[in-house]
Amino acid sequence: MSDFTLYIGNKAYSSWSLRGWLMCKLAGIRFDEVTHDMGAPDWFEWVKSISPTARVPVLRHSDAKMGDVMVWESIAIAEYLAELYPQADMWPKDVVARAHARAVSHEMHAGFADLRNEMWMTLLGKRPGRGRTAGALADIARIVTLWRETRTKFGAGGPYLFGARFTIADAMYAPVAIRFRAWEPELPADAEAYVAALWDHPWMVEWRTAALLEKPIARYEALSPL
Repeated sequence: MSDFTLYIGNKAYSSWSLRGWLMCKLAGIRFDEVTHDMGAPDWFEWVKSISPTARVPVLRHSDAKMGDVMVWESIAIAEYLAELYPQADMWPKDVVARAHARAVSHEMHAGFADLRNEMWMTLLGKRPGRGRTAGALADIARIVTLWRETRTKFGAGGPYLFGARFTIADAMYAPVAIRFRAWEPELPADAEAYVAALWDHPWMVEWRTAALLEKPIARYEALSPL
């Protein structure tokens, strides 16, 4: 049994669960997963029992000195693990790059509501051409610009936002890559290349493989593919 337990929802749909899971992978820790079906009748009772916000992910750290530490919210999980394991280099080492990484990560955490509402994360189907409201398209345009500016300034030497190393910032945008693969909005070549890099990362392959074994949830599959 590990000192860390990560509580998550369905891998096919839960974008924030994916972010928390990637933070644990980035930190290099051993952790147990507790997954609960978001379509189960007791989902809300279960999630309220482990999370003060009734949302996942939640990380529990059972420590001999500190006791049981409960950390909710993906960014808080990232910062907690980055402090515990500075050798993991979860953020870029350079102070300017690190500030930029935090800015784009928090922008993802706080923004892009139209994209989230209109093109939710799903790994169980494709919906090309759907969800393209004015707000969602504006969010996509901002994300494309953000990716391009970040990679231009800091991405030399590798396929990720800050070069060769996958960081917290990439973890924050990984669910966006899944959204783009499912809903297929038109993207410029550089954005498509970054989506492909995230999609093909070994941790993402591991997550996607597990997601494909899950049962669909009706409320997330309400729209059939074109």
